[in-house]
Amino acid sequence: MTSTKPADAGSPRTYQIEHFLSDAHFHQLMDAMTEQTIQEGSHLFWEGEPADRLFYIKKGKVKISKSTEDGKDFILLYLQEGDFFGEFAADGSTRFSYTAEAVQDTKVGLVAQRDLETLIAMSGEFALGFIKWMSLMQRATESKFRDLMLFGKKGALASTLIRLTNSYGDKREDGTIRITLKLSNTDLANMIGTTRESVNRLLSAYRDEGLIDYDVHHHIMVLELAKLKAIVCCPDCPSEICRI
Repeated sequence: MTSTKPADAGSPRTYQIEHFLSDAHFHQLMDAMTEQTIQEGSHLFWEGEPADRLFYIKKGKVKISKSTEDGKDFILLYLQEGDFFGEFAADGSTRFSYTAEAVQDTKVGLVAQRDLETLIAMSGEFALGFIKWMSLMQRATESKFRDLMLFGKKGALASTLIRLTNSYGDKREDGTIRITLKLSNTDLANMIGTTRESVNRLLSAYRDEGLIDYDVHHHIMVLELAKLKAIVCCPDCPSEICRI
């Protein structure tokens, strides 16, 4: 397989796996992959399946969600081009603890865990880069759940909007930020573990306060990022931690 870094490799998304590996090791990882195209709405895997493979998004977007005890879906992440994901265990006994669904037609590279283990065993430098990447992913997840637990629904929504500006924000000359990922209020509710009605009320309040607005295509526009950050006493974590 021809191996190339994503076209936007110079972007600030420094949490992506390519930034933790040398060019040679990144190419080795790409060459170990087989390519697969996933249609919008189709699943890459379901929660509970054996986690014997990992994925690299070459094009498209993937939603990561987890089922709650009452049967609802809790959205954990929206992943995009350049993101590498899956679950890795040295003994190979892991099962996926979440479900992955393509939210648009998506092209992925798939690497078997046994092949990734071979790359890790062959190079200490590769292994160190991979461990550092896994550590950063864990920190990002812990940061998100901290916000959800500590600041209530209003703070959880503010935190989610802040993270969306880091992952999908298009900053304008006037300082406003357009969130390019279009989400329904139900999607936002599933990201913070509340109801659509609660999100409706919170977004209306944010709009009345001049914190957000919508463009003609109903994308969220963040008008006052600093005020959203004040709601959660934002410590200004690096964007590789504060992300969706």
